[in-house]
Amino acid sequence: MQMLTTSGRYRWRIVALLFLATTINYIDRQVLSFTMTDEVFRKEMLDLPVDKELTKEAIDRFKILYSDVDAAFKFAYAIGFLLIGWLIDRIGTRRGFALGIIIWSIAATLTTFVQSMAGLRWTRAILGFGESAIFPSAVKTISEWFPRRERSFANGLFNAGTNVGIILTALVIPPLILKLGWRSSFLATGLLGFGLFVLWWFTYSKPERNKKLSATELAYIRRDDEKRVQVKPSWGQLLGYKQTWAFAVGKFMADPIWWFYMTWLPDFFNSNDALDQKLDLKGFGVPFLIIYVVSDAGSVFFGWLGTQFMSLGWSANRARKTTMLICALCVVPIVFAAQTNSLTVAIALISLAAAAHQGWAANMYTFASDLFPRNVVASVTGIGGMFGAVGGILLALLSGRIITAFGYLPMFVIASCTYLIALVLIHLILPRLEPVKAEELEKISNWGVLSTK
Repeated sequence: MQMLTTSGRYRWRIVALLFLATTINYIDRQVLSFTMTDEVFRKEMLDLPVDKELTKEAIDRFKILYSDVDAAFKFAYAIGFLLIGWLIDRIGTRRGFALGIIIWSIAATLTTFVQSMAGLRWTRAILGFGESAIFPSAVKTISEWFPRRERSFANGLFNAGTNVGIILTALVIPPLILKLGWRSSFLATGLLGFGLFVLWWFTYSKPERNKKLSATELAYIRRDDEKRVQVKPSWGQLLGYKQTWAFAVGKFMADPIWWFYMTWLPDFFNSNDALDQKLDLKGFGVPFLIIYVVSDAGSVFFGWLGTQFMSLGWSANRARKTTMLICALCVVPIVFAAQTNSLTVAIALISLAAAAHQGWAANMYTFASDLFPRNVVASVTGIGGMFGAVGGILLALLSGRIITAFGYLPMFVIASCTYLIALVLIHLILPRLEPVKAEELEKISNWGVLSTK
C-alpha cells in the first residue's frame, strides 16, 4: 500500500476522524429501526395500553405510520442536504459540519421524550436536517486533504463508518432497550453527538492551517490541485452541467435502496413468515454484525478497486464505471432473499448487496471531487444528496404500504435492478467523466453576478 506511506501519513488521521463522525451519525439515525420492533414502543406510539395485545391490524397501522415518519426524516434530509452543502462551501467545513452535529444531537436527545408518532415525526425531521451535513462535509474534506488518485479509497474508508455505526447499534441498543426501556436508547445515542462536536471543533482544520502537517505531505496533497473558483456558482448554474445530473441520478436511484435496508431490515428479520426462524431484540446482534462487517469490507474493497484500476493506467471513466458495474451485478441476487426460507441464505444475500451498495457509494462520492473544483464540491454533493433523499422519500412513502399488502418480495425486486438501471442512465448522461474547468465555472458565476446588477 504505497499510498499509505507516500509523503507522510497525517491525512489518514483526517479519514479516521471522518470515520468516527460517520459512525456516530449512523448510530443516531439507525437506533429507530431497532427500537421500532419493541412492543412497548409500538403500543406507546399508537396510544395503546401496555397490557393490550398488538393485533395484526395495529401492527400494519404502525408500519404505515412508521413509513410516514421515515419520509419526514428524508424530506428534512433532502432540504438539509441542499442548504447545508451550500453553507459549507461558504463558511467552511469546520463550522458547517459543527452546526450539523449540534442540530442532530439535540434532535436525537429530544426523541427520548416523544409521546406519539406525531412527536416522533418532528424529532426525526430535525434529526434528518442536521444529519444531512455529514456527506457534504466528508466529501469536501477528502477533496481538501487528498490528491485525486487516492480519493475513492479515502471515501471508501470513511464511508465504512456507516456500517460500523449500524453494527454498534445492533449490538448495543437491543440489550439497552430490554434492560432500561426504549427511551434510554435515544438518550444514550444522542449524547454521543455532543462529544463528537467537541472533538471535531478542536481537531479539524484545512491542510494549509494544520501545524502538524509536513510541507512534503502538503505538496503531495496538492500535486494535482485545480484552480480555485473565486466566485461561487448558484445551484441553478451547477444544474446546468451534465456532470451534476450524472451524480444526482446515481444518488436518486441508489440511495433509497440503502435507506430501505437501514429502515426495514430489522422488521424483515422480525416479521417475515417465509424464514425458518425469526429475529427479535435478543437475536439481532450477530446477523447484523455479519451483514455490516461484509458491507464494510465492500466499502473499502470497491473503493480500493477503483483506485487500483487507475494506478494501472486506466482512465477515471473506465475505472469508476467498471467498478460500479461490478457492484451493480453483485446486488442482483438479493431478489432471492425474500423467497428463501433459510435465514443463513437471506443474511448472505443481503450482506453481498449491502457490500456492493457501499462500494457503489464510495465511487459515486468521487464523482463530485473528480468532476468539480474543490470549492464547489460540498454544493454538488448537497445537490446529489438532495436527489437521493427525494428518491428515499418516494420509496419510504410506499414501503410500508407495499410490505403490508404484498410482503417484502416487491421491495427486493426493486433493489435488485436499480443499480444497473442507474449505471445505464449515468453513462447516457455522461459517456466520459470529464471534469468541469474552474475557468468555466468562474465565467458563468461572474456572468450571473453581472446580470443581477
